[in-house]
Amino acid sequence: MQPRNMSMSGVVDLAAVKAAGEAKAKAEQARAQAARTGDAGAVVPAALVIDVDEAGFERDVLQRSAEVPVVIDFWAEWCEPCKQLGPLLERLAVEYNGRFLLAKVDVDANQMLMQQFGIQGIPAVFAVVAGQALPLFQGAAPEAQIRETLDQLIQVGEERFGLTGIAVDPDASPDAAPAEVPAGPYDHLLEAAASALDANDFGGAVQAYKNVLTDDPANPEAKLGLAQAELLARVQTMDPNAVRKDAADNPGDVAAQLAAADLDLVGGHVEDAFGRLVEAVRRNAGDDRNTARLRLLELFEVIGPDDPRVTAARTALARVLF
Repeated sequence: MQPRNMSMSGVVDLAAVKAAGEAKAKAEQARAQAARTGDAGAVVPAALVIDVDEAGFERDVLQRSAEVPVVIDFWAEWCEPCKQLGPLLERLAVEYNGRFLLAKVDVDANQMLMQQFGIQGIPAVFAVVAGQALPLFQGAAPEAQIRETLDQLIQVGEERFGLTGIAVDPDASPDAAPAEVPAGPYDHLLEAAASALDANDFGGAVQAYKNVLTDDPANPEAKLGLAQAELLARVQTMDPNAVRKDAADNPGDVAAQLAAADLDLVGGHVEDAFGRLVEAVRRNAGDDRNTARLRLLELFEVIGPDDPRVTAARTALARVLF
């Protein structure tokens, strides 16, 4: 099997969007803490390759994937292709110098993980980025293709999830434990807001995120969470067919276009949502124009400022405004 394309453009998975925001916020918090303490939290190269079992999977893979892409190598002692692929992946993990972490899973000892990932044969290689599992390839693929896939994975991690990898220091003590980032002043409020969001209590999530932003207006996790909660609250009672018909019948009606743009975004049609609102800004003036502009800025928050679709839409918005 050839390595699969790692592009994440297209359908917007709101759970992935939420995970991306949380991952970015945690990564920024970790970097800020390291800057304050002067501790880069560097690891020795050998720590870039770890053995993972079912008991430690959440800690060693899911939690670590909020700071660095984790590549999972499913292998077994009796598997001959695994003996070729495994050392290659280990060498690349060291060569890439902290841009990804390699987790090795012995399928004979971890049958449940093998079933959860739907693995039919080994070696099989997956990645986890900000809690999202991605299939990479199966079998002993050529090194050039593996490098290409890893490069795409790292690019996705950086552009969509803000993952910049982990620092590596060849001289660091292998026994040194990484410094833990202390809980921030708003962590409990953000956790409560996220729980409300997961329970579909969108009103409660909106209020909780607003409480954080009252004291910390630039908080990245609260800004993204608020935009997502407000979006979900707006679309939960919509009749998609009626909304789309209303928007098609009334192209100059700003409210109709706002509703349709929300549905576009939730359905994964990001460019359509942005284009619809840019057009609404172009068509209108006064309060209607400003309403469309502000909604577009809110949807930018949902997707994230680093997404190229946001960058393109900002350029288009600037053209119609100025």
